[in-house]
Amino acid sequence: MKIFESSHFFNYSWEQVTAANWVKYPNELSSHVVSVDILNREVDPEKHILRTERLISCKQPVPRWLRAIIGGEEYSFVRELSEVDLVNRKLIMKSANMTLSNLLLVNETVVYTPDKKMPHGRTLFEQEAAITAFSPFSGICNKIEDWSVERFGQNAKVGKLGFEGVLQSVAKKWDESGVLVKGLGTSLMEELDEVNDKTHEMIHDVGEKTSSVLSQVTKLGSYFNRS
Repeated sequence: MKIFESSHFFNYSWEQVTAANWVKYPNELSSHVVSVDILNREVDPEKHILRTERLISCKQPVPRWLRAIIGGEEYSFVRELSEVDLVNRKLIMKSANMTLSNLLLVNETVVYTPDKKMPHGRTLFEQEAAITAFSPFSGICNKIEDWSVERFGQNAKVGKLGFEGVLQSVAKKWDESGVLVKGLGTSLMEELDEVNDKTHEMIHDVGEKTSSVLSQVTKLGSYFNRS
């Protein structure tokens, strides 16, 4: 198993970063993400937590030597579970690949929290990924894991740049509309409705891909049962 770790500051408030997270895709630098579908969403009114389960479909080239080992897959699917904690101002996202997880498993955790020094103007991004390859040959495992860590690092750099563009767009729309996320003096549902109304204006149309994605989920239903 290999570990990839990264941290970064975004010069936007935690509320803006959290809202932008829902419309992170598509962006011009993350063209490998084909679609993002919400499978489940629920609110814990007592703890002020929004929980969401999403399915992310990606299309990304695989090296020829690796494709010869694991086979060719045009699309890969990732299951993501997230929690938005409005009281503690914390967003946690945990994801794992569903496609070929018996050969290469990537467990990623991303945490967004306000910067302690600038709690209302900057957000800390922390990322950790545990990458594990499965093979009776340790040499092959090491090679796959090394390649995966390198690719993960490359994608992380591009992903940050792409998210910066999304954040700029979200911040601009917020300024133009004059709508801001309120403090906890308002009800949780009002806060969530306000954020959702704001972000749904920018959510892309993935209707044409949804049916094929959901069919893949049905085939991989056993994965959800194990979770």
